[in-house]
Amino acid sequence: MDELNVSEQLAALRATFAEIRAVVDVERLRSQVAELSEQAGAPDLWDDAEKAQQVTSALSHRQAELARITGIESRLDDVEVLAELANDEADEAAAAEVRAELASLQKVLGDLEVQTLLGGEFDAHSAVVTIRAGAGGVDASDFAEMLMRMYLRWAEQHGYPTTVLDISYAEEAGIKSTTIEVDAPYAFGTLSVEAGTHRLVRMSPFNSAGKRQTSFAAVEVVPLIEQTDHIDIPESDIRVDVFRSSGPGGQSVNTTDSAVRITHLPTGIVVSCQNEKSQIQNRAAALRVLQSRLLLMRREEENAKKKEIAGNITASWGDQMRSYVLAPYQMVKDLRTEYEVNNPGSVFDGDLDGFIAAGIRWRKGAKP
Repeated sequence: MDELNVSEQLAALRATFAEIRAVVDVERLRSQVAELSEQAGAPDLWDDAEKAQQVTSALSHRQAELARITGIESRLDDVEVLAELANDEADEAAAAEVRAELASLQKVLGDLEVQTLLGGEFDAHSAVVTIRAGAGGVDASDFAEMLMRMYLRWAEQHGYPTTVLDISYAEEAGIKSTTIEVDAPYAFGTLSVEAGTHRLVRMSPFNSAGKRQTSFAAVEVVPLIEQTDHIDIPESDIRVDVFRSSGPGGQSVNTTDSAVRITHLPTGIVVSCQNEKSQIQNRAAALRVLQSRLLLMRREEENAKKKEIAGNITASWGDQMRSYVLAPYQMVKDLRTEYEVNNPGSVFDGDLDGFIAAGIRWRKGAKP
């Protein structure tokens, strides 16, 4: 076996990791974990269920972030030892394992490096993703369901817990809309670049003439607010409707009116939740999503005012941000970053990291 020389590659990975470690501030992270662990161990923690949920969620997120950093450090040490063993014993199998692990570490560090660019006010929060079918009839409803599956698969591949808070099925195929919670550190900052209008071009499976069809779907991403970001909503500003949860074709999921729809009267924002069996739980979840949307709306209004004062009222994001073309050729292209791939199937299976990383880097560069 030829000698395995990975010293330069390892040195480059360690240098990147050192920069990331400095930005993340591991000691501060350890301190936060210790403080939150102490709070979580308090005997009276669950006397206030809302505060307890906030503490345990924050602790889980910080622990996951710390484990990710320490895990990478351990992997770098292990791969260095394995490389030495592979050379000492001329072990080709071990050498192949080293190459595979280095490639994996390269990707993990690349993802983590992108995360260090997320310094927005709510970037570290979990996310609420809403997908709505747009123009295009049945194809648009089917496209919305394809996007829902795409984001769920992406989250699954990263080990991020998800909850489908609400889903409205279309009559013939697909969905009219859905709302998904992605509960992971930096989920909002990561997925916020996915917000916008998505376009699908394909030979329609719902068209007997086999004509090419263009359809659209809208993706909205808001941060899941924490207690400290709370917005008070007067009861007089909302209308609460209850109804029975249902699945495809109107099939009853339960026999009680547990699903909740909240309408914010001043803005017209409507939020539904039917994931939980309890009406009280669905109401609390829907209210939290409504608060998230109102919070984001307030921030957007503040930013719009600042831009107007500065004389810059040009939007940074176009209405149509990505095209998925299945016919007459195969391509998915982001129209903001020019990032593209020729394998739509893998993208719809959740392979979004390239698009997300390009979007985050583009946004960082586009901001003044």
